[in-house]
Amino acid sequence: MVWQRLERFLTQARPHRQPLALVIDGIVVALCWHITYLFRLGFERWQSARPGYDAWVITGIVAVYLIVFVIAGVPRSMWRFAGFGEIKRLTVACLVAGLVSAVVVLMAGLREVPRAVLALHPVVSLMGLCIARIGYRMLYEHMRGRLNGEATGTRRALVLGAGDAGRLLLAGIQHQGWVVVGLLDDDPTKQRTRIANVPVLGPLSAVKELADRHAATHVVLAMPGVPVVQRRRAIDLAAGTGLPVLTVPSAQELISGGTVSRVRDIEPGDLLGREPVQLDEAGIAETLSGKTVLITGAGGSIGSELCRQVARYGPQRIVLYELSEFSLYNIEQELTERFPHLVLARLIGDVKDLEHLRRTYAHWKPHVVFHAAAYKHVPLMEEENAWAAVRNNALGTQYAAQAAAESGVERFVLISTDKAVNPTNVMGASKRLAEMLLSRQAAVSKAAGQTTRFMAVRFGNVLGSSGSVIPKFKEQIARGGPVTVTHPDITRYFMTIPEAARLVLQAAAIGESGQVLVLDMGEPVRIVDLARDMIRLAGHAPGEIRIEFTGLRAGEKLYEELLAAADTSVATSIPHVRIALLDGAPPDTDVVRPTSSLLDPGDADVRRLLRDYVPEYRPATR
Repeated sequence: MVWQRLERFLTQARPHRQPLALVIDGIVVALCWHITYLFRLGFERWQSARPGYDAWVITGIVAVYLIVFVIAGVPRSMWRFAGFGEIKRLTVACLVAGLVSAVVVLMAGLREVPRAVLALHPVVSLMGLCIARIGYRMLYEHMRGRLNGEATGTRRALVLGAGDAGRLLLAGIQHQGWVVVGLLDDDPTKQRTRIANVPVLGPLSAVKELADRHAATHVVLAMPGVPVVQRRRAIDLAAGTGLPVLTVPSAQELISGGTVSRVRDIEPGDLLGREPVQLDEAGIAETLSGKTVLITGAGGSIGSELCRQVARYGPQRIVLYELSEFSLYNIEQELTERFPHLVLARLIGDVKDLEHLRRTYAHWKPHVVFHAAAYKHVPLMEEENAWAAVRNNALGTQYAAQAAAESGVERFVLISTDKAVNPTNVMGASKRLAEMLLSRQAAVSKAAGQTTRFMAVRFGNVLGSSGSVIPKFKEQIARGGPVTVTHPDITRYFMTIPEAARLVLQAAAIGESGQVLVLDMGEPVRIVDLARDMIRLAGHAPGEIRIEFTGLRAGEKLYEELLAAADTSVATSIPHVRIALLDGAPPDTDVVRPTSSLLDPGDADVRRLLRDYVPEYRPATR
């Protein structure tokens, strides 16, 4: 195939790109000298009127041009990406080379060279050089389009959004084998215009009709900065086409270093129906900057995101405390790559080991502790692992908090969950017990004159965290279904992992001892609606992938709550963040602490123990 042979030739020639570019530019400059003579003197005289030394003049002029090109860095440019910046560089280089050439010819007394040819040659050369680059770019893009079309079928994209993001997307996506058939935008001033030679075809509401008319294979959302409500409307319209829907990175992802041309699938976080909570960045920076921060469960979903967020505020050191060697290795490698100057301490440790915690705190002397280590999978903890849940979630919290108080930690933040409110499962009850133990530790520390502030953060399900429904739904959709949902009416509060981590940092900055901070998470989301959205956005028609209801699992509730009826809530200085002042007397930790390393009560005994110390715990009937 001719296009494959051409690609192989260009690949083999690529290591010699710069000398080849100089040779081609020299040939173009020489040809343009002849074209200038032809333009100035006409067909009858363009050869006969030349002086005998014209060949030497051409050689000298080509040499001058190539020397100027090398000085200006022209050969280093890549012709397949030639754009306005390259044209500006060529313009300056041609004007300088033309001026130098003219001065040399005149000083040498070569009066038979027409002055008009000397004046016009830089302009004609610039046109020839630009045509060469544009022609190569057109040939390369056509070649890539043919090769991609043969390999995977041509990808024809209809882009929603004709703003800056859409323009930048066009500049990059067409080099990746995409054909952009048009753009859509609700701004009437942009309609019936062209951006990078791609037409703006109409408003967003016409996406289905236009996608059919232009045989689009994908819809791409290029609206990273619009409000969530408008973004959700655009996603719904795009999903209505029945085509796969992609998006450019969000505004937050672009700030973090993402590029517009790197499109991705629509994630469930894009579907959240509320604006991200605006936090007190200055207050968080004051809390973390220059401090030693210890994070338990540092390799988990929330713990690892906490590491990334904390690293942005310039701490003196982050102490990574993690039981899983593999998880610790992963987060350590990522942080080392992204924050090469960040000092890390990497510790294999178990929060159920009080003495190791004491030694760790005494050695590293952390100022702030984020306690993210926990067992959180409801069905797994409900059967056969109830005691493990209580030991890790409740006693682990007590040990971590106790060691923090003894070592003079400034702030201790517990990561809690909405499942701790009126719990119906062991996991939720163990986290509620952890909140109560933290409250008791706060009271004990205050009475003893210790200065550590203890607080908890409570939020709902975290999109994309380990064990969440999102990865499971993606796998089921990729297999062709069915997508399994436990109950048609089940609802959950959702937030993204970065949003959850930022809330935790905010709690450390504004929380007082004994408080639980709660995020206003908007309206709960029906899981079945989330499943339908994911199926549609994957490009499947309604009914193409079946949704199967499997029934509630052990300990699972139809809906979650962020506050219990007996709790009171007060506002904070941060919008959508409230403080829950919790009722309930804290338990005596001596009762729930194991009396020997061999003690391993059965699940029924653990549930009785939890009912004794968590009055609102009501195990679900099965």
